[in-house]
Amino acid sequence: MATDTPASARFSPQSSASFTHLEDLLTQRERVGRYRRRLTLDSPQGPHVNLAGQEAGAGMRPLLNFTANDYLGLANHPALVEAGCRAAREFGVGSGSAHLINGHQRAHHHLEARLAELTGRPRALLFSTGFMANLGVIDALASASREAGRSLEIFHDRLNHASLLDGARLASSGTTAVRSRRFHHRDIEDLERQLTRSRADDTLVISDGVFSMDGDCADIAGLSQACARHGAWLMIDDAHGLGVLGEHGEGLVGRDTPLADVPVLVGTLGKALGSSGAFVAGSDALIESLIQLARPYIYTTAQPPHVAAATLAALEIVAREPQRRERLQARVQQFREGCTHLLAGSGLALGLPSADREAFSAALTPIQPLILGSEARALAWSAALRERGVLVSAIRPPTVPAGSSRLRFTFSAEHTAEDIATLLDALEAVLAAEKTQPHSSSPTISSEGVTP
Repeated sequence: MATDTPASARFSPQSSASFTHLEDLLTQRERVGRYRRRLTLDSPQGPHVNLAGQEAGAGMRPLLNFTANDYLGLANHPALVEAGCRAAREFGVGSGSAHLINGHQRAHHHLEARLAELTGRPRALLFSTGFMANLGVIDALASASREAGRSLEIFHDRLNHASLLDGARLASSGTTAVRSRRFHHRDIEDLERQLTRSRADDTLVISDGVFSMDGDCADIAGLSQACARHGAWLMIDDAHGLGVLGEHGEGLVGRDTPLADVPVLVGTLGKALGSSGAFVAGSDALIESLIQLARPYIYTTAQPPHVAAATLAALEIVAREPQRRERLQARVQQFREGCTHLLAGSGLALGLPSADREAFSAALTPIQPLILGSEARALAWSAALRERGVLVSAIRPPTVPAGSSRLRFTFSAEHTAEDIATLLDALEAVLAAEKTQPHSSSPTISSEGVTP
């Protein structure tokens, strides 16, 4: 199986002495079970995948895949493949320039209009990645406040995606005009206490829609009401809700949600829509300001036009086939019901503990975490499941807080009921095998191929 460079070969004897601290850092990460290596696929993305190095006919079967964010099963859909190929033959495979030079193609323009229509917003603006979209929005809003001689205070949920946390950190770095604070996860009262104390001219509240490692959902109504009471802007990153939630697949923020309630909406195209890229939707003033101020938009080559064409095909499927969302929810429900029975009496349960349990149970999102606690245990379970033909990511710090390492199960509309039954059987076997191990023993851990 193809993997990244082994630790012993990272640095040659001729490496500059100035990089020795990097080798020390990597060695330390490997020692504590936090070293990350990439998997290399040798198949399209889908409910079953092959890893590079697996030889056909050598007794190695495809792995049942519960690691991808391909929620609607569109990443290898024939309609997207054909739309992308057709656009590549007409427009080539590269845009050749940034949007503001001459890289903005007709397909990009049509896609922005369709995304605005889907989300019920006046306009939308494409970005090359979701990370860049979040950095761009936060930086642009901070820049606008600074240029106007105003102060800005940013409030964000503790469990927000890294791109949101980094965007707030970078926007507030090296200046006293912008400050960044975190509020407790889904805690509107804590947010309101902090907003009440704020003396900033402008305030921006930021939250994930569906939390990427936890699977629970933001309280959109509660957040928007709190922002209205304190005159704050609300920014929602609905990367994991778009295409999956909502009557039309528009996401957690419904198409009929007033613009004033959620003035800044971010979505991604590389998850449920099966392609790549991201967008920001909002008012004409917001979008024009991003075009003028968002550096990750201004100084980046536009996404290839055939990717935009494939995304347009995905949006047609989202509109035409609501049964995909229904199948996805049925598979998630099957897994959750199976785990309720399987995990009874084990001390384990899906989702976040205690106060967050109600919010998690209320939403059938395609992200279902099983909190295991230690990095070693999460890695051991992930490895044991792979031995049984099931691919599931072990998620460890710093992606999640210390002590909350987990298996992150993600589901696709293309998974069958038989796939879920196979997963539950594998989980039952791993749980039973762990019970037979002495509590004092430490399993042999390999982080090979394990993600975050």
